Amino acid sequence: MPGGFWQRAEREPGHVALVEPGGTEHTAGDLLERANQLVHGLRALGLETGDSIATVLPNSVESVEVYLAALQAGWFLTPINFHLAAPEIAYIVNDCEAKAFVTHARFAELVEAAAKEIDVPEATRFVVGGAVGGFRAYEEIGAGQPTSMPTERTAGMAMHYTSGTTGRPKGVKRTLTGLDPDTSAEMFAMFLALFGIGEEGDNVHLVVAPNYHTAVTMFGGSSLQLGHTVVQMDRWEPEETLRLIERYGVTHSHMVPTMFHRMLALPDDVKDRYDVSSMRWAVHAAAPCPVDVKRRMLEWWGPVIYEYYGATEGGGTLVTPEEWLAKPGTVGTPWPISQIQILGDAGEEVATGEIGTVYMRMDTGQFEYKDDPAKTEASRQGEFFTVGDMGYVDEDGSLFLVDRKSDMIIAGGVNIYPAEIEAELLAFPKVGDAAVFGVPDPDLGEQIKAVIEPAEDVAADDELRSEIMEFLRGRLGKYKWPRSIDFIEEMPRDPSGKLYKRRLRAPYWEDRERAI
Repeated sequence: MPGGFWQRAEREPGHVALVEPGGTEHTAGDLLERANQLVHGLRALGLETGDSIATVLPNSVESVEVYLAALQAGWFLTPINFHLAAPEIAYIVNDCEAKAFVTHARFAELVEAAAKEIDVPEATRFVVGGAVGGFRAYEEIGAGQPTSMPTERTAGMAMHYTSGTTGRPKGVKRTLTGLDPDTSAEMFAMFLALFGIGEEGDNVHLVVAPNYHTAVTMFGGSSLQLGHTVVQMDRWEPEETLRLIERYGVTHSHMVPTMFHRMLALPDDVKDRYDVSSMRWAVHAAAPCPVDVKRRMLEWWGPVIYEYYGATEGGGTLVTPEEWLAKPGTVGTPWPISQIQILGDAGEEVATGEIGTVYMRMDTGQFEYKDDPAKTEASRQGEFFTVGDMGYVDEDGSLFLVDRKSDMIIAGGVNIYPAEIEAELLAFPKVGDAAVFGVPDPDLGEQIKAVIEPAEDVAADDELRSEIMEFLRGRLGKYKWPRSIDFIEEMPRDPSGKLYKRRLRAPYWEDRERAI
């Protein structure tokens, strides 16, 4: 029986399971022993089944060790975004009721400030790679502990926090299953089978985003459980991605559309320098991918670009390269374990082709927002939940997304979806990045604002504004054209490519309340 990582590591201890940023390799056997020591050490410090561990860690061997320990000891693991402010980190540490907190010395100033407000005792605060006041050395957890498999093993799971689009972020919590960790891992890893990714061959997964993202846990963690080699990046860079794909023969990765756009923007001689023919699955999600960007990726990498729709709360749909080429723009049809509904504002199911709020249901069970029954209930219509995305389904049941409901612009009573405009702007070669949102308008309520990061060596001036507007002619109805264009040196995105649109929008709405 294949089992999960732990059984595989016992059978093939010499298998290279992890390549850290910088190239340090770790065998499955070494990872297993250190993860086992963590379980023994943390149990000796009082952690019990159902307790939580919070981490603020970069992609590293330690982040993987803590993951492997938590998932075989019945603990909840909450990886925290290290781009948050200290009070935000402290809030999540306390809200998840962490009994242990593991961080890295590179975040010393941040976590020292956060530590003043957290409830975790100093005995179970640990730091990797240096000293932080009030934290013990990470190595102390496993020092002198046995490397043998712990007893009373039971499946744990990750509890990620939502981005907090409205209000404070909340943990997406599911009930512990009580299953054997290896049995649970096999079920967990079946997610990759939706894309055709299995155990066969020498599969290599490239982690391009920080470990606090749900997708990193799903794809990186599942790859470890299936016996693949996992290669980590510390900071995403387009050319470095191509280099690593060639160097390690990467077969699959999880990316976001912004990464595609920035790789496509590399000079042709740079793109031609690297052999990416090992890639079989470039899976993307997180935001609608502009049709032009995806077509160009398919032309470059071949029919390996897969897309799915889902969220931390669950999913979802999937579309293969062939299906997408037949219906450009779709995010596919429901997974075998999922259902989709498009509902109107009153909760009624809308007609085929009509835009509404996307609701999903998974056969694997429900989640709750930790300690927030009101938010949990507000996200539901019966057994279906939503994360606020807008879309429609066609006559074949294929889902098309249009935007987040919270991003929708209402100008003169007309609903306008920024993602559609952003896709057209990104098709213009002189645009490096683009964001569109509504700003106050005394007559219309809102008007369309575009913020543009020019492509490399392109001047941000009135001439570029004119060229952009001329480019949109015939591509978008005039009512969708930006009323004004501002330029920015660099778009505020996190390392995975997620746009912090609120940061862009906020200055325009100071002392004003948004229409939605």
